Amino acid sequence: MGLKLNDIRKSFGTPPVNVLKGISFEIKDGEFVALTGRSGSGKSTLLYVLSSLDPPTSGSLKVDGREMESLAPSDLHQFRNLHMGFVFQFHYLLPELTCLENILMPARKTGRQVELQKDALKLMRDFEVEHVKDKVPGKISGGERQRVAIARALLLKPKYLFADEPTGNLDSASGEKVMKIFEQVNRKHKTTVIMVTHDMGYANRAKRRIGLKDGAVEFDRKSKDR
Repeated sequence: MGLKLNDIRKSFGTPPVNVLKGISFEIKDGEFVALTGRSGSGKSTLLYVLSSLDPPTSGSLKVDGREMESLAPSDLHQFRNLHMGFVFQFHYLLPELTCLENILMPARKTGRQVELQKDALKLMRDFEVEHVKDKVPGKISGGERQRVAIARALLLKPKYLFADEPTGNLDSASGEKVMKIFEQVNRKHKTTVIMVTHDMGYANRAKRRIGLKDGAVEFDRKSKDR
């Protein structure tokens, strides 16, 4: 059923600064969408609202037909844990755990870490990081850390993957590996991917681009390379 935004507005501070100004659109199941725009345009704020990590000031967000604002905090947390994966510009891996243990963190919340260890190792093989499974994050490269973080986000096979500038701290070779992973999970597993990026080359590889300007949608179109 996908995601549906209706007149989403978001403001911060006193007096309020309006960051999102009446945004409405739908994202269907299996889409790969890039959110683009200049710094300060509201794209990261929009991603956080779309993923229910931050509630809107007004307007509504429906995910698979469910009003996110109507869910109790515990139900909302459970919904995110089961159906959503998150990748950020910084990897947020726990420094004292091995890479394999970091990937298994979402499974620990539900007591499934033993059951899902084979899945975690398969993700590491698929993303070419199996060789770092017993290393801590401080002992591997930035590109390897980001791929470990993506494996963690995908362990529970989420329907939605949200990524905020996932290639922002990477060199071009590592960024290319990350993009190929996103394209693969979108194509092979029909995972809905929603990615914030300032890199237009990467944005054009998404199936759809939504451009923001001053907190409003400037354009919404299919990518020219698709």
